[in-house]
Order: sequence, then structure tokens, then C-alpha cells
Amino acid sequence: MVEYKDTLLMMKTDFPMRGNLPANEPKIQEKWDELDINTLVNKRTEGRPHYVLHDGPPYANGDIHIGHALNKVIKDMINRHRSMTGYHVPYVPGWDTHGLPIEQALTNKGVNRKEMSVAEFRKLCEEYAYEQIENQKGQFRRLGVRGDWENPYITLKPEFEARQIEVFGKMAEKGYIYKGLKPVYWSPSSESALAEAEIEYKDVESYSIYVAFGIKDAKGVVPQDAKFIIWTTTPWTIPANLGISVNPEFKYAVVAANNDKYIIAKDLLEKVAKELGWETYEVVQEVQGAELDRLVAEHPIYKRDSLIMLGDHVTTEAGTGCVHTAPGHGEDDYQVGKRYDLPVLSPVDNRGCYTDEAPGFEGLFYEKANPVMVEKLQELGALLKASKFVHSYPHDWRTKKPVIYRATPQWFASVEMFRDELLQAVRDTEFTPAWGETRLYNMIRDRGDWVISRQRAWGVPIPIFYAENEEPIITPETIAHVSKLFREHGSNIWFQREAKDLLPEGFTHPGSPNGKFTKENDIMDVWFDSGSSHQGVLVERGMKYPADLYLEGSDQHRGWFNSSLITSVAINGYAPYKGLLTHGFVLDGEGRKMSKSLGNVIIPEKVMNQYGADILRLWVASVDYTGDVRISMDMLKQISEVYRKIRNTLRFLHGNVSDFNPKTDRVAYEDLREMDQYMYMRLQDVLKQVRAAYDRYEFANVYHVVNNFVAVELSAFYLDIAKDVVYIEGRDNHSRRAMQTVMYDTLLTLVKVLTPIIPHTTDELWSYLNEEEVSVQLTDFPEVDERSNFPQLREKWNKVIVLRDEVLKALEEARNAKVIGKSLEAKVLVYADQNVVDIINDEAVNFAQISIISQLQVAGNKEDAPENALVLEKLAIVVEKADGEKCERCWSYSETVGQHENHPTLCVRCADVVEKYYV
Repeated sequence: MVEYKDTLLMMKTDFPMRGNLPANEPKIQEKWDELDINTLVNKRTEGRPHYVLHDGPPYANGDIHIGHALNKVIKDMINRHRSMTGYHVPYVPGWDTHGLPIEQALTNKGVNRKEMSVAEFRKLCEEYAYEQIENQKGQFRRLGVRGDWENPYITLKPEFEARQIEVFGKMAEKGYIYKGLKPVYWSPSSESALAEAEIEYKDVESYSIYVAFGIKDAKGVVPQDAKFIIWTTTPWTIPANLGISVNPEFKYAVVAANNDKYIIAKDLLEKVAKELGWETYEVVQEVQGAELDRLVAEHPIYKRDSLIMLGDHVTTEAGTGCVHTAPGHGEDDYQVGKRYDLPVLSPVDNRGCYTDEAPGFEGLFYEKANPVMVEKLQELGALLKASKFVHSYPHDWRTKKPVIYRATPQWFASVEMFRDELLQAVRDTEFTPAWGETRLYNMIRDRGDWVISRQRAWGVPIPIFYAENEEPIITPETIAHVSKLFREHGSNIWFQREAKDLLPEGFTHPGSPNGKFTKENDIMDVWFDSGSSHQGVLVERGMKYPADLYLEGSDQHRGWFNSSLITSVAINGYAPYKGLLTHGFVLDGEGRKMSKSLGNVIIPEKVMNQYGADILRLWVASVDYTGDVRISMDMLKQISEVYRKIRNTLRFLHGNVSDFNPKTDRVAYEDLREMDQYMYMRLQDVLKQVRAAYDRYEFANVYHVVNNFVAVELSAFYLDIAKDVVYIEGRDNHSRRAMQTVMYDTLLTLVKVLTPIIPHTTDELWSYLNEEEVSVQLTDFPEVDERSNFPQLREKWNKVIVLRDEVLKALEEARNAKVIGKSLEAKVLVYADQNVVDIINDEAVNFAQISIISQLQVAGNKEDAPENALVLEKLAIVVEKADGEKCERCWSYSETVGQHENHPTLCVRCADVVEKYYV
């Protein structure tokens, strides 16, 4: 006697329901390593058009954070997608390795650099950098990021440094490199100049002071006994004052108040009077700003000249319209002072302490000088008011300490000389999101020349020699020679050899009649290192240049995007990238910045140990990364639920095609049933949407389209219906093979399009398929297959789905009213108009089957519906208990149960299947 349950073709799969990703992903990655998957992928795609996403190098210090994970996973999704859609995609990950954080880390570990030579200290820095790279490399690989991990680019490598020297040399040859004494951001805490990209802003409390400057020479323009009032928030810069700037376009008022006469901008009179508590005051004279040119005021402390100058930078937004000008401590001050031939006075040393150029204050730290200066001005009767206020102030992004503007001799790269070319290069770049263009354009438009020298030890030396007469020497010959030395020995040789041993043999220079030379001790700004990577990586390795894409956080408009643009346009006239893509920052679930003090930091390693890398990757795909994104363990739990649904749907599909051979069992599209054609059409819709979203880097769209397709159209529709066919019909039944054809194509399509996002899961599943390729990573996305009957199918089946939804709603109400239990217990009586009846009676639809009910009957027009009918938009429905008996095998109710004498508990359909296949 045959057991009926053994005649059901239930799903069969060894693909586990539970992913157990934390344990299984490392095993999958071991398999990738054994296969050398990156090499296999690149071999397969040789000869295709190249697509290069050039990696912006993370800094080699500490563990990776969640922002790193977001960044690297987005890059990996793009690279994986491109390599499966017609491109050859060599990806070289990289690291930024020079700069202060590594010096600081060694100091924190107890290394005393003063006890060793510069070369010895640099060797320790290099060793530390390599340790950090190995640590981060393991964490990036654990995320499933594919690339040339055995041969990454590292900015301290000799070949990279050699290319960087060449970039510097070409810029120097074009006249873009110069030495100047001008104010730059200076960090007393790191004792070095900083670039704009190394500045961050934090709120601080500062002094706000109003100071009166007497007049030495009024030239008959204003009363000799009048005083200019300046306003400043940096009292410590008063010893560096050499002038007062006024706007030539403004009207200035000579105001009698408190038994004195003061000069301020007329438009600011009311505001200043209120600030200074003038109860009564009188304007005794008005004068145009331009007339004040070259009057001479007197420094309140040192009694030296303070020249009145004209400057457009003077505004009426704050202050008095008379701007305290210290050319050694401000960009605008420097520019206006330059026009008036003022010296550049900066009486502060590297540590931020006054020098002997500030008599009376020598050795005092600038911040501590503020109250001292206020007291001194008070004592001299020059202080009109002092108060405190909170405002945003620049800080060193590494030490988190305030910075100052300080004039020091520095090496600069000109931006001004080729700014128009830079702006054109920005216009020629494609931006995602589009607002990035305005941001980068404005930054390039407004930025000053780039200070590229740093007073540190750990970095690429500035390859400049000095003659005996102190003339700087930068020639194509010296640059080529230094580049060659660096390529052979690394840049440490600069600190190991004397200048003469670093110059080409027999080198002479008119400025050194005795043949003696010295060398520059400063290193280059680390942004010059990473900013030269288009040469150090793309050109060095024969890759596509310009790259197709640079992709980093939105803060890189002022960082890597900016420095790379300057160096590339400087030497080649175009940007190093065709496209720029930026992502936002990662915040916690409540939208707060992550910080240890808040205890809201989410560590990628912890997420991977708890949930697995594919869950973290799926989270990346789910968010709109073009703005700031949020993450929390609760969100990851929700993502893991979505993952579970996707995984189980893939498992269900796989289990139901276990006896399907696509080579021999496939049903041609023309021979598919209409429902199967409809699902095949929906699969093509999904594929089309997903491919377009990937092309636009819109991974959240991929996520939502796939998730919706899996949850709504597969799980709640097609796969639910499929059980009645795939489990119940005979093995080679046409309807069964038709469904399996669509299920197989759906499985393969989903596995492939999900590979860029959850590659561990899709490769695991691939190992259970009988496909030729050893990994799904060695396949391409399917092409969209458009069929001529899609428009008619879409129109008809959109109506079918609407009607089915109404039937399901009626079933739910009947279930709640205890009329039925499972939907197969139902007989549905439909009352509808003729146009609806035609769809319901259409044999190609099989409405009872797609509604998963035993019987469906059209009982009349909608207006004939009885009182107990549920009246919906298209249908009126009565749900009753189904007629007949329950079939023991398919669980449908049928009046044919018992008609086959050998199988009295089966319906005719099941009895026929059993007789044909199992008896």
C-alpha cells in the first residue's frame, strides 16, 4: 500500500535555513582564498572595457570603524556589480601612512624620538604603519571586500614616493611651487603648519575687546585728538598690530562721547554706542573711508606707527568698521599689508609662545596672554570694553587643540595660477549626489594657495636643495635623481645621506661656488601623498587614468578630492576622476554622532561576530547613503529579519527545483501557462529596475525592489500557489515543469543580482547548484528579456491581482468569523458584473488555484448579492464551507473524493497522479 505523503514532491535542499554567518563566512572566505577568487574574476573579464574605482586610502592607525565599513562595502558593491555587467574591474585597496597620528602613537607607546636619529625614528614609524595595515586589512577582508589585498598601494612604498616626487617636480617646473612668508594655520600642539583640510571647528569661549588707538598723524582729515576704535576676538595678536583697515566705500563718523572723539563706521554707530554704553553722543564730522588712507594711528602698547589702510574685506557685519590688522596673523591682514609694503610681523614661536618681538610678553603662551593683554590695555587706558562670548573656532583635527594663524616661511603650491583650469575640471566631473559639484566648485573657487610644507619627521621629504647663497634648487635633473633614489631606497635615504650625496654626480650650481649644498628638512603635507595617488597607483600600475570613480565621505570635498584635483590638473590639465560619489556620516539610531562618552559606538567587528558581514552589508544597501545614515543594534535586528526572509525564499526556490534539469526540463516561454508568463514578466521588471539602480549607485532601490518582490510577489503569491502544483502534480507534469522553469530563472537571477550585496550567502547557495562556474562571482547578471506579450499580460494580470486581493480579504473575514479555518476549506461565491466575470471565468487564470481555495463559483451580478455578502469595490463575495470531502493528499475539498475505487480518500486529480507515477 502506497503512503500518500510519500507521493508528494516536497521541497528538497541541503541549503540550511539558518545562515549561521559569523561561523560560516570565514569558511567561505577561506574557499575564496584557495580559489584566488580576485585573480579568477579578473582573468574572466580580461578584454572587457576597464572600470576603475580608485580607493581613497584610509589612515593606517587603529581598528576600522563603522564609517570605514560603509565606505568599503559601497565600493565593493560597485566593483562586484561592474564585473558582472560587462567590465574589467581591477581594484587596488590602499593606505595612507605618513603624518602626525603615527608619530603621536609612538610617543604614546613611550618612544622618545629625541634619543634617536630622524632615520631611526622614521623606521619605527614605518614598522608601526605596517602593523596597522595588517590589522585593518584583516577587518576589511572580513567584510567580504574583494580586491588585490596581496599587493595594495601604500603611500610609504618606494615606488609611490618616487611618483610623488615626480608630481612635485612637474608642478615646480610649471612655476606652481614657491616659498613664501605668509600666515597659515599653525598648530602649536603639533608644532606644524596645517592645510585647510586638517582643520575642524569647535565652539570656544573667547574675549571680545574694543580698543582705542590714538592718532599720530591726522593729515588734517580728522581731528588730531580723535581715536580709532578697533574690535578683536584675539587680544593676543595686539602686539603684532601694524595697521588699521577701513573700507573706502563706507562713511565714517567722528563721534564725541565720554569727553573723547572716536572714529567708527557710521552704519555701526548705534550698535557700538550700545555696546560701549554711550548714553549721549554726537557726530561731529563725517568722512569717506577713502579719505582716511595712510593716516597714522599709534599702537597703544608700543607707541609705534599703525597705518590706516583701505581694504574691501572690511564689512559692517560686526565690530566697528575699523579692523585691527596684523599681517603676520591673518590672510586678509597679510594681503592688505602686502599692498602697503608692511613687514610680516609674527612674534609667536612654533609652540605658540611670544618671542622677543613682543617686548614685555616674552615666553608667554598665546592663550594665556589674552587676559594679560586685556589687563595691560586697561592699565594704559586704551581698553573701552572687554567681554566673553562663545563662537566657532578652528582646531587641529588630530590633536583637537585650537590653531592660530601665524606667518612662517613655508612652501606653497599655487592654486591661483591655474584656478580657472581647476574650476573647469570640476564642471567636467559627474557628481553623485549632484550637490557635490557646487560644494567642490566653491571650495576651489574660494581656497587660498596650498601650504604643502610640514615641520615633522614622518613623511615624504620636500626634494629641494639650497645653494651656498640660500637659493632653492629644484631642477628636472635633481627631481629625476631624487625620484630614482627614492624608488631604489625609499625616502629614508634623504635623512641618511648628506645633501651632496643626494645630488646627481658632478652637480654644480652658480649659487655654490665652493660646491657646498644643504637640503630642505620639511616634509610634504600628507594630503600631497594621497593627492598624488593617481600617479602612484593608476599610472604606476598601468591602470585607467583618469579613474571612473573616486568615492569617499562628503568631508573629502575639502580633503582627498581637492588635493587630487589640484595635483592632477597641475601636471596634466584634467581631473584624476570622471565621477565623484560621496556618502554621509554614520550616526546612531537617534541621529547622534557616535562617541565613546555616549556609549553609542557600533564596532563592525562586533556586528560581524553577532550577525555576520552579510547583515552589515545588507544594512549598507538598505540606507540612502547620500546623506547621513543611522545604525543601531535594533536596526540590524530588523535587517537580519529581512535577510532571513530573503534566505528562506531562496531556499524554498532551490528546494522546489531539486529535480529540475534546466537543460532537459525547461519549458519554452511560449508554452508557459499565463500565470507563469506573468511571473516571468515581473522577474524581468525587477531585473530591469535592479540593473538601472545599480548603474546609478542606488543600492537602497535594489534592496527595496528585491525585498518587495521576495515578500509580496514570491512568498505571498507565486510560491504560495506553487505548492498546489509543484508538490501535488506528477514529476514531469507540464504545469509543474512550467512553474519550475520560472522558479529556476528567478532563483538564478536573484542569486546573481544579490551577489554584490550579500556575496557570502549567494556563493554558499551557488555551491548547491549544478552550475559550471565554481563561484557565482564568475558569472554575469542576466540580460533583461523583453517579450512581445508583456504589455497585454501586464494589463490583464494587474486586474487579476486586484480581484484576488478582494477574494483574500473576504477569506480573512470568514476566517475571523470562524466560517472557515484554512483557505482550502472555502467555497467562494462571487457576485460581479460581466467584465469582471470574464476574468474570473478565464481558464488561463484558474482563479480558484491562485486564490488557494477549493471552489469558486460566479453566482450572479453584483446587485444580486445577498445581504450576508461582503461588498467590495469590484466584487460582492459570500464565503461558505467547501462542498465535498477533504482530499487526504492535496487537502483540497472536492466532490470527486472517493470516486476512484483504489483511492477512496483522494480526489480524482490526486488519484490519477498516484496511479500514473506510484502504483
